[in-house]
Amino acid sequence: MSDVDSSSASSQPSAGGGVVTPVRKRPKPGERRVQILQALATMLEQPGSERITTAALAARLDVSEAALYRHFASKAQMFEGLIEFIEQSVFSLINQIAERERTVGTPESAGNAQTGSRQAAKVVAMVMQFAEKNPGMTRVMVGDALVFENDRLQQRMNQFFDKIESTFKQNLRGSVDLSGSATPSVDTQIQASVLAAFLVGRLQRFARSGFKRLPSEHLDASLALIL
Repeated sequence: MSDVDSSSASSQPSAGGGVVTPVRKRPKPGERRVQILQALATMLEQPGSERITTAALAARLDVSEAALYRHFASKAQMFEGLIEFIEQSVFSLINQIAERERTVGTPESAGNAQTGSRQAAKVVAMVMQFAEKNPGMTRVMVGDALVFENDRLQQRMNQFFDKIESTFKQNLRGSVDLSGSATPSVDTQIQASVLAAFLVGRLQRFARSGFKRLPSEHLDASLALIL
């Protein structure tokens, strides 16, 4: 096996009657790296799959393990590549939600309160939709795929959810302030924590059900109880 495309390896006759052996095409710069990450994510989509080895990943791609290490120094770096994709995708969408809500929001305090709760709900729904479309990534997000891997990977995913919880705090601050609470900061923190725990719990259930129990199940009714 080699780190090249062998789909056109057979010889073909030329117009002059001779035989021309096609040149094997190498992937474009960065293309093989993407292929490796896509293959890893696909393997993670198999319910109940065991710990993925570089040997199994190389076999799926029909390349040598050495070919993998030309693009990633370690398997931990491969998982970091998936985590980077998760972070960039989710936080980019969170920014888009915030921008849209600022556009449709009103300057009145009641409107701002509604905007905060609506924005938090949309962030929850977006993360769940991302998980449903990328089940392999969900196993990374909840840590199932990171067991026995480098500890820094789980720490990075913990930080990911900490940032989402901070987003909820920012979203909900106006709503709690307008509720007349004597401890608005504490109440905001509690509500954001409950929302984050609900999100993580739904993702864990999705992964551990073999991707059968969708995170978005009865979502509107659930968020109505929390928010």
